[in-house]
Amino acid sequence: MTSSFDWDTFLATSELTTQVAELDEDQRWSTWPETAHTLDRGPQPFPDWVVQHHGAIDTELGVLKTGKEADAFLIERALPQELRTDQGGEATLMVAKRFRSPELAAFHRSQSYAEGRRTRDSRVSRAIARGTAFGREAAAGQWARTEFDALCELFSAGLAVPYPVQIVEGELCMEFIGTDDDARPVAAPRLHEMRPDETLAVQWAQELRRFVLDLADLGYAHGDLSPYNVLVDPRSETQRLAIIDVPQVVDLVANPHGPEFLERDCVNVCTWLRAHGATERSADPEEWYEHAVRRYR
Repeated sequence: MTSSFDWDTFLATSELTTQVAELDEDQRWSTWPETAHTLDRGPQPFPDWVVQHHGAIDTELGVLKTGKEADAFLIERALPQELRTDQGGEATLMVAKRFRSPELAAFHRSQSYAEGRRTRDSRVSRAIARGTAFGREAAAGQWARTEFDALCELFSAGLAVPYPVQIVEGELCMEFIGTDDDARPVAAPRLHEMRPDETLAVQWAQELRRFVLDLADLGYAHGDLSPYNVLVDPRSETQRLAIIDVPQVVDLVANPHGPEFLERDCVNVCTWLRAHGATERSADPEEWYEHAVRRYR
């Protein structure tokens, strides 16, 4: 769907917006204008919920998750209420994933994930391979970009991942998967929180198998697939899954550890699925792995 953003309306209201809006400590002007380069924005056409108005304000609503390399925050990007016309693209919720600086993050696993990755700068590649201080800094800075690029490729290929809105330095903004009623926003539950019946467990096994195989078609393994980074989308009547956390996506061809990561992904999710009602046939890690290997070779 095309965006409802209208330049005439924006130009008519942007000056007024800057005059009437007073930002609180938890607010900032939308960072969308900082992503004018197409490589820093998600796949086009932009979904109609993406707020492109330069006069919009980002409001931080709280922390969704903390991790070793990054923290995820819930933010609202919206035009001030008095400037809204009840059209699409005027207010939305997003997840802002902010990667920490190298001295505060735990990047101890990055080398095995990143083997085989290419960078445009050979000097950077050599430094990362050697593990120098500069190399560690460069590797840390690549996590946000790697996840954004991976989400763009996976979303464009039709895989069940959040839509990546934009990237600005070490902050990646993406689709919020959850509900937003009159009370408060509620993030989607993770798979490990769920207790499905056999029918639903088999459905989820089919969805995850398809994700693993489709990802292998693209030449990748997730690298850290588990019930902790799979969401159950509450907006879906059939409780469909969405997969998150892909900064460590592994190149199955170039990375010598690729098959090991792929096998671990299959074992992790199949073990959980079989323990929660899925049949052995629907969640057979060896069958998943064998079919995935045939996809990328």
